[in-house]
Amino acid sequence: MSKKTWSPDIFDSLFQENPDPWDFEKSPYEQEKLARLLSCLPQEPINFAVELGCAVGVGTKALAARCTHVLAVDGSSTALALARDRCSHLKNVSFLEAFLPEGYPKSAVLGCDVIVISEVLYFMAQNDIKKLVDYIMETLPPSASVVLVNWTGETDTPCTGDDAADCFIQACHPYQWLPVHAERGETYRLDCLRSVVT
Repeated sequence: MSKKTWSPDIFDSLFQENPDPWDFEKSPYEQEKLARLLSCLPQEPINFAVELGCAVGVGTKALAARCTHVLAVDGSSTALALARDRCSHLKNVSFLEAFLPEGYPKSAVLGCDVIVISEVLYFMAQNDIKKLVDYIMETLPPSASVVLVNWTGETDTPCTGDDAADCFIQACHPYQWLPVHAERGETYRLDCLRSVVT
């Protein structure tokens, strides 16, 4: 298992070989996971959501139905082109190419209500996950939420899904952001974090 964060060219190659390499659009696993993610979002109206790792925009489209505005971020220009095409009819979605953690768009996400990080963290080395937490915590208001989704099956990535989620959650503790909801599917876990500072 490689311990280095996967680079953008790896993802570009994957999306160039197959425009939906993880079958986001049709896989029962992906559909169930997305439904569970949406059910964990705050019930009150969501003004501004940020999706880190939007891939081909399937989740983006679903988020757009729940939010006044969605900023969808991905490090792969190939994936972003596909996502833009999928969501071209949606006026409340904008896209940004940025590779995490260093490219985390601090100014663009200021004031967001929710950050969704689905199937992204385990592609990152643990030190980069910790950096991402630091960047996120600089930009989130105490009223916001962070929703994580991670595959928990076998994977040849820098972290397992469980290790990646646990690393993120532990790095949030000093900022007094803690899990307020956690659940496990057959091959994924979902964690929702909020600030305990009022």
